[in-house]
Amino acid sequence: MSDRSKTIAELLRNNFDDLTRAERQLANCLLENYPVSGLGSITTLAENAKVSTPTVARMVQKLGFKGYPEFQACLHSELEAKISDPIAKHDRWSEAAPDTHILNRFADSVMQNMRQTLAQIDVDDFDNAANLLADTKRSVHIVGGRISRALADYFFTHMQVIRQDVTLIASNSNAWPHYVLNMKEGDVLVIFDIRRYERDIRKLAQMARDRGVQVILFTDQWSSPVSEVADYCFNCRIEVPSAWDSSVVIMFVIETMIAAVQTENWGDTKDRMQVLEALFDETRLFRKFV
Repeated sequence: MSDRSKTIAELLRNNFDDLTRAERQLANCLLENYPVSGLGSITTLAENAKVSTPTVARMVQKLGFKGYPEFQACLHSELEAKISDPIAKHDRWSEAAPDTHILNRFADSVMQNMRQTLAQIDVDDFDNAANLLADTKRSVHIVGGRISRALADYFFTHMQVIRQDVTLIASNSNAWPHYVLNMKEGDVLVIFDIRRYERDIRKLAQMARDRGVQVILFTDQWSSPVSEVADYCFNCRIEVPSAWDSSVVIMFVIETMIAAVQTENWGDTKDRMQVLEALFDETRLFRKFV
């Protein structure tokens, strides 16, 4: 029996090294247009991946499914969860809600999300992304969606203190070509995009990538379409007993990223913080008790 706490994409990535050459070819085909690539017949999937039908059947069983129908049913459930609106999410949770206080149910979900997310993050990818963000020869551009913009704003506020040349991209997509105009090859674009994914953000990522910009994506377990062009993709679990998705785990990951970049740049960051504190004193922005 497959581990239903993981998406099929996560199962494919986790088991990739144990697959045969043909099965890896099939896995790559599935991940290229996930999850739509697996919604057709087993014959269609085999033809698209240029492998045999028995190869599909064997790989599905390696992932823990009894057969292709069960595998495909799981994909359909993922797709339904991926596109569901807040009302549908609330109804799904309320039907299965245990008889415990919401504080306990919510905390249990968040802790489970944290464990599963940490188990999936590639530490080498994390370190490489942190090194990109710490490289002051590269400008950093940050953007978020309707809800995830709050995460982008939080990340920007800290990064702006740590280093120079950091830009928060406006939420109005009509202005995005002006931001892309200032992007240079080697720059970094950080994108926050969770379900329901915003169509324009995928286009922004592609335009930036076409200019040689490195793309870092923070998204959910189903992966924003931006993942197709992202250099680094961090999939964070977001489901909780609520009509809304949770940003707790994404916040944890980006705060850890902030700490990593800060450590890498501590000499310059310390100087910037000292100047900033002097400016705060001059403007009397914060109340002092001594």
